[in-house]
Amino acid sequence: MLYRKKWPLIIFLVPSLIFLVIFLYIPFLNNIKNSLYDMTTPVLLQGQTWKFIGIENYKKMLTDPDLRIAIFNSLKMMALTVIFQVGIAFVLAVMVSQTKRMQQFFRTVYFFPVVISATAIGLIFKLFYNYNGGMLNQLLEMVGKSPVNWLSPALAFIMVAIPTIWSYVGFYFVIILTGLSDIPEDIYEVASIDGCSKFKQVFYITFPMLRGVLCTCVVLAVTGALKVFDLPWVLVPNGAPQGLTHFLGTYMYQSTFGMNNYDYGSALAVLIVILGIAVSRGINIIVKPENQA
Repeated sequence: MLYRKKWPLIIFLVPSLIFLVIFLYIPFLNNIKNSLYDMTTPVLLQGQTWKFIGIENYKKMLTDPDLRIAIFNSLKMMALTVIFQVGIAFVLAVMVSQTKRMQQFFRTVYFFPVVISATAIGLIFKLFYNYNGGMLNQLLEMVGKSPVNWLSPALAFIMVAIPTIWSYVGFYFVIILTGLSDIPEDIYEVASIDGCSKFKQVFYITFPMLRGVLCTCVVLAVTGALKVFDLPWVLVPNGAPQGLTHFLGTYMYQSTFGMNNYDYGSALAVLIVILGIAVSRGINIIVKPENQA
């Protein structure tokens, strides 16, 4: 055992547990409580109390068309992050792992978008998509094409998804590249001697030996898609156009602070937490590494 005595562990674990209880679990329980009351008037006068309405906010969710759009968009973003964020990161990591001298350079280049504020990225892409004078429309005009409304109802979701996915490819790239460095080179050398092609090496060696790493990346990508907020909010405020680009996070924020509907916002926060736990648990069961099965 690393620690023969338990008290050093307790000294370090208890403060973090207290921190979690105060700043995570108590606010979450308070959210559950708030979702059961009518908080249309957030500031009470002396002697007033909020009216208990039970599960009315949760019943409202069943018939809320904007919430359905937000859930559907979040689910689509989950699928896109797994396919493109993790998928592109895996392909890039496999290719870069073959270049021994330039690995640090590529690590820096691909990871750089991760350290940029999502708000700044949203603003940059908003300038790209701008109908009047935006970079994309300037390029179209240079080749004789008419400008395009990139944030129209038909294109808005894709235009939001592109920077959201792009900004975190480097994060998973670094994780996967680190996992690749732990695979012994001898295995690939023996496979090459036996006539195994590079593609087969990736399929039969890299994939199985990276299963635990890829499982972690998929869980992080899926739960991260549930927390998407700042970039879409800057790029398309209030779910514009027509609420079609709302995600769970943006819709919760607008309901709570834009519409002053604090009780419904609290219920949405509870929904997001429950969905996050359920989805991450489901993904863990589906793609659980073999040695944990």
